[in-house]
Amino acid sequence: FLKEDATLFRGILSDLFPGVVLPEHDYGILQSAIEEAALAKGLQVVSPQIKKVIQLYETQLVRHGLMCVGPTGGGKTTVYEILKDALTNLHSNGHEHYYYQPVHTYVLN
Repeated sequence: FLKEDATLFRGILSDLFPGVVLPEHDYGILQSAIEEAALAKGLQVVSPQIKKVIQLYETQLVRHGLMCVGPTGGGKTTVYEILKDALTNLHSNGHEHYYYQPVHTYVLN
């Protein structure tokens, strides 16, 4: 979705279900693990970057495959490495959720 699409979609939902407010999803333990993974890499915890990691997580939940594209130095590698470390650490620390599995990456390019 584009930002503009999300706005239109919210409008359609509010027309179909007036008065219903969609709650924001609480990522709790995942967001904490993402922040810890960023700090372990020597990075500052910056809200837009954490949001991008969560967006990548959400995308990989509903897609069979994906590509990260963007300009050089845009943070593509950093974002997927932070997510990889966060999910692997959650599994290693005993969090029993089927999405929290060890992640192995193989770079083809």
